[in-house]
Amino acid sequence: MTERFMLSRRLSRRELLKTSAAGAALGLASASFPISRAFAAALTVGFIYVGPKDDYGYNQAHAEGAATLKAIEGVSVVEEENVPETVDVQKSMESMINLDGASLIFPTSFGYFDPHMLAMCAKFPDVQFRHCGGMWNKDKHPMNAGSYFGYIGLGQYLNGVAAGHATKTKKIGFVAAKPIPQVLLNINSFLLGARSVDPTITCQVIFTGEWSLAVKEAEATNALVDQGADVITCHVDSPKVVVETAAGRGAFICGYHANQSPLAPEKYLTGAEWNWAKVYKMFVDDLVAGKPLPNFTRGGLADGFVKMSPLGPAVSEAARAQFDGTLAEMMKGGFSVIKGPLKNNKGDVVATEGQTFVEAAIELESMDYLVEGVVGSTA
Repeated sequence: MTERFMLSRRLSRRELLKTSAAGAALGLASASFPISRAFAAALTVGFIYVGPKDDYGYNQAHAEGAATLKAIEGVSVVEEENVPETVDVQKSMESMINLDGASLIFPTSFGYFDPHMLAMCAKFPDVQFRHCGGMWNKDKHPMNAGSYFGYIGLGQYLNGVAAGHATKTKKIGFVAAKPIPQVLLNINSFLLGARSVDPTITCQVIFTGEWSLAVKEAEATNALVDQGADVITCHVDSPKVVVETAAGRGAFICGYHANQSPLAPEKYLTGAEWNWAKVYKMFVDDLVAGKPLPNFTRGGLADGFVKMSPLGPAVSEAARAQFDGTLAEMMKGGFSVIKGPLKNNKGDVVATEGQTFVEAAIELESMDYLVEGVVGSTA
């Protein structure tokens, strides 16, 4: 029995669940799955990443959060990296449940939510699933599903403050993956933070079309620098290529997801980072205590969901003063990045005089525009 269990753990989760016939041929059909449950801790938590856990970015931030759970007595963590946003992630979730006894699963990538996580929610109603960034809706989504996210647009606004003081050309750049609401909010926040320093600053954005595409990310970064941008940030899974390429061209960097300052210590101004350890421990503590898990979880800097990288050596005293003052305002809660009068870059009004959207405004999670001053298109 033990031999068979060890064999199952060595096999790829996705390969193991490709067909029931293949499982039966190995002596690992569903009837034998309970064998591994005997080895499970009091609570087994599963994490699935779309890329490598050491990507200096999105996946690393989640993996760092998951790592903090490993120190909690009675909690076991299982992880799988490099899982595409296809039916493969369903197989990974299913094997975590059947082979490892996972009762709480975090499929962390945007494309995992619909239809993949939702399909697993229906198949395993006794398992809790929480997705990063998805918009859980009580009217159409199951109660064992949910979503969590952070108001990291606040961090990109602070990035913009640092960028606004650092730019000499009054042109800053943004390398983005896809024009989804969270990405658009980050782009807009970056520019608006910079325009709090100088309202003439513009931001050029280039979309690569993929969360991780190193060649296009390098090309986009070079193109932005060629067009005069002297401070660059991004929203891609791994900012490593963007950071190293921009720094190599002499541009300053504002980081995203995790701390990339080791990659360009002299050019790194600051960065908007996730603090998923706070969120994951909150979920685990609730589950262990027998409390129902929230279905819709959000928080910002004041809640400890988001943090900022330390300011780098290139940040001026004036920039530090404005950065610290703005951060202090954000820590009080209710900070407005989007406030009127404000138009999008097509000339349409998106916020009227006196209208504000605070960090928790649900409207921000359906954003479909780029603000005036952003050079680029969502199409």
